[in-house]
Amino acid sequence: MLAGTEKAFQRGAAMSMTNDFSKELAAASDPAKRSWLASANEPRCDFSIQNLPFGIFSDARDAAPRAGVAIGDAIVDLAALRSAGHLSLDADEDVFARPSLNAFIALGRGAWRGVRVQLSALLDAACPTLRDDAALRERVLVPMQGATMHLPVDIPGYTDFYSSKEHATNVGSMFRDPKNALLPNWSEMPIGYNGRASSVVVSGTNVRRPMGQLKLPDQDRPVYGACRKLDIELETGFIVGNGNALGEPIACGEAEDRIFGMVLLNDWSARDIQQWEYVPLGPFNAKTFATTISPWIVTLDALEPFRVAQPEQTPEPLPYLRHAGAHAFDVALEVLLRPEGAGKATTISRTNFKHMYWTMAQQLAHHTVSGCNTRVGDLMGSGTISGPTTDSFGSLLELTWNGTRPLELESGGTRTFIADGDELTLAGWCQGEGYRVGFGACVGKILPARG
Repeated sequence: MLAGTEKAFQRGAAMSMTNDFSKELAAASDPAKRSWLASANEPRCDFSIQNLPFGIFSDARDAAPRAGVAIGDAIVDLAALRSAGHLSLDADEDVFARPSLNAFIALGRGAWRGVRVQLSALLDAACPTLRDDAALRERVLVPMQGATMHLPVDIPGYTDFYSSKEHATNVGSMFRDPKNALLPNWSEMPIGYNGRASSVVVSGTNVRRPMGQLKLPDQDRPVYGACRKLDIELETGFIVGNGNALGEPIACGEAEDRIFGMVLLNDWSARDIQQWEYVPLGPFNAKTFATTISPWIVTLDALEPFRVAQPEQTPEPLPYLRHAGAHAFDVALEVLLRPEGAGKATTISRTNFKHMYWTMAQQLAHHTVSGCNTRVGDLMGSGTISGPTTDSFGSLLELTWNGTRPLELESGGTRTFIADGDELTLAGWCQGEGYRVGFGACVGKILPARG
């Protein structure tokens, strides 16, 4: 173990942000940094040495799900690395051998940062520890191709917000008065609803078209049947890393310290079921059948170089929702649709997380302001991320304007909403100079309804 790295971890685990540790943490995001693993240095590789996202994986060698970190085209087996004596952590020996990251996340921000600093040092091009030891590399590096990714956290609770002003305006214009598209409360607080944690699935899991009540315009009563307007919602989500006790709200200025990291999130939506059921209490079965997240959690430390100012908020938020500085992140986002049997996918949307009106910190502060407690692993969805142009909308509802403007697909044909067999992929990344901090793919394929 590199002595300097071990000492850096001890300082980080104690949350002692001394000048030395701050420098080592900053060095982990140095744009000039390169790894001895060549694949990590490709400019379009999501998993550069500046990234180091956490996930849960298994492989043919060991079917037990365990913690790993993505680097290039490989996964660092954290349990194996620690067992080999090259990862210092003040925690139970099996903390990385568990099927979720919750126990590790619960150790706190100092532990997350300490592991990041150690891995950054071990994977650096100048470090011989793994670079020059073929047997050790064989033990701790797993090819990403062939590995199976699992849901990275046990999710106690899931909340989805509605925080894109462009999206809320589009929906309000479509279904209400375009001159008064936003309801009065939207500009005063982050609007959200409590979703269903049990149906959150990891990328690659097939999604079955939901059944439900549909109210057809030419009939007085609803009918029961398969959803006819199945949609995606391009979102991100954040994972709570440090919860709060019941009755003890989280201050907006402290909220980001409670966030472990971010994932891509597809909030599958049955628009016709939703339209009939959402009055008066909001979405229910239209949203609960599945939510897909990407398998890798990108930490806020990895995203820090891409921090930008959030949109101007008017009126000024109430005091409990105010935080100084920049709290948005420049994350490019795409949606791709590939029909079953098609050789090529069509990019149907390109947008950016930086457009979001309400920030993650404001979402978490508002969620807890009433005294609501949160727990390690809680998932908070951003809400559909739409940009200011028609090709940057984050849902088919907007892209086709509720089916009135069909999209042309590169493989032929059109789409208004999702067809059976369609595969939807969300992608997202921050682009640095010669490197990326990416999320990997968030993929789901639609199976026919089971009536």
